[in-house]
Amino acid sequence: MRDMATPLDCLMALVVRQFGVAAACVAPRTAGISPAGMGADGALYLELLDLHRAGAFDPMEAPLAIADTREDPHWRGQAVPSFRFVACWPLHAGGRHLGDLLLADPAPRSPGQFDLAALGDVAAVAAALADAEVRVVETEALRTNERLLSLAIAGSGTGIWDRDVAGETIHYSSGWKAMFGYADDELSDRIEDAYTRLHPADADYVKAAMQAHFDGRTDTYEVKHRLRCKDGSYKWICSRGKVVSRDAEGRALRMIGTTTDLTSVREVSDALQETLELMTALTNEVPGFVFQYRRLPDGRAFFPYASAGIADIYELAAEQAGNDAAGVEQRIHPADRHAYLASLSASAERLVPWHLEYRVLLPRQGLRWRYGNANPRRLPDGSTIWHGFITDATERKRIEAELHEHATTDGLTRLPNRRHFMSQLAADLATLRRTGGPDAAVLMCDLDYFKSINDRFGHEAGDRALCHFAGILRQYLRPGDLAGRIGGEEFAVLLRATDLDDAHAIARRIRHQVAGEPFLDHGQTIAFTVSIGIAPLTAADPDAETALSRSDSALYRAKRSGRNRIERA
Repeated sequence: MRDMATPLDCLMALVVRQFGVAAACVAPRTAGISPAGMGADGALYLELLDLHRAGAFDPMEAPLAIADTREDPHWRGQAVPSFRFVACWPLHAGGRHLGDLLLADPAPRSPGQFDLAALGDVAAVAAALADAEVRVVETEALRTNERLLSLAIAGSGTGIWDRDVAGETIHYSSGWKAMFGYADDELSDRIEDAYTRLHPADADYVKAAMQAHFDGRTDTYEVKHRLRCKDGSYKWICSRGKVVSRDAEGRALRMIGTTTDLTSVREVSDALQETLELMTALTNEVPGFVFQYRRLPDGRAFFPYASAGIADIYELAAEQAGNDAAGVEQRIHPADRHAYLASLSASAERLVPWHLEYRVLLPRQGLRWRYGNANPRRLPDGSTIWHGFITDATERKRIEAELHEHATTDGLTRLPNRRHFMSQLAADLATLRRTGGPDAAVLMCDLDYFKSINDRFGHEAGDRALCHFAGILRQYLRPGDLAGRIGGEEFAVLLRATDLDDAHAIARRIRHQVAGEPFLDHGQTIAFTVSIGIAPLTAADPDAETALSRSDSALYRAKRSGRNRIERA
């Protein structure tokens, strides 16, 4: 054994006491792991290591427990060992056979006296510690730089980017730049420079995923890859984005997205494997929830390990989830609960990593967003166990919602802007073609002599008049209808499942309300009228612009005929 006790040595001491054997050791099969062991009989510990090196346990790739070596066929023809009872559990992690956990005692045992399943739980911990020891050796030269980098970006986990696709430029938020060690003025906005920071092994994959989204083959862009920092090191990140603007031919014009730093999650995962004691201390301090989740073959599930972060993520105590996962499942938003359970089932069935964004409803915090990330492993009893991490994604989702609102909403009236209105109009047209449902109607509204309002009362008063009219639209439209500001003093309205007669009645109510109740602005009466054009939206329309153009033509006739009128296409 080594001069200073390691986490593996400490674990072996616990094994000796827990299982009541004379010796326990970890015999390595991979470079980077030193033998670890503990027991009252030092000679027996050394004998186990010698037999392991000599190949006595080589055929044993599966867990076993031999009650009496003198009665077991495997030991016939070999030198009789000093032990009668022996157990062996192979240690696997990261696709490698790291070594074997060996227990031995001079006295034999009956088959029912030894809990092999309990040894499997200990072996899982030993494998994690052994894997951590290997990784420490492999990454020792980088550890100092990684820790300094972790401190430099503490508290910053998300950055925002805005790409001008046609102009081949990209703008990064200050948080994005700081995440990779850059000051605000240290990055160019050229997209060709951005591609040079991709890890060479990831570049083709990232570009292909981006192009697939540009071509409309994916609804969103989401990739996990490595990106070079200012100091030359690489970070693992998750980059998400969506094209928010396309030209008339569908070519991508603008794309907005977020970048999330995944490095801290990996660092926490590595730290957890170094020692059980350090694992508890670290995970309780990490923002988020580190967990071990186990699902039995009969469907029952529980959390064998839950860090203190469960109190913030789910507002539960670790003890409440230790025997039954139902308390956690009840915290999942009802609309997301089925997807949450189904995603875990799919992960267990195919043994693929679990990743999910979902909402929770908490007694104190209310509605919050969570992001879960875990890796599954099948246990000998047929159950599945995940080791993972759940973080609070609420702020990131808020930022994404704000980005979406900025891209789809008119800043003055808070109605949908032209781009978003037209996308909804196109979606309704597609639904009409697919279902053959009832036709809809489109209104084009224009405030009469609006320039005179600006000239007489000022542009700020004119802006408030536009907001006043937007409020009238909200008041007199039905649930499910959609109003948008098309430009200047022009507004468009989509009346779903509405014929021209009903649309005309709604237009009359809007016109009468505008004319009958002048806008009062700081004691001044600003009277104005509105002209409205009406056109149907039918499945026969070649595109959404056609219906809008017909209603615009009807609006032009209303203007030409004296204004403050309603005309049909």
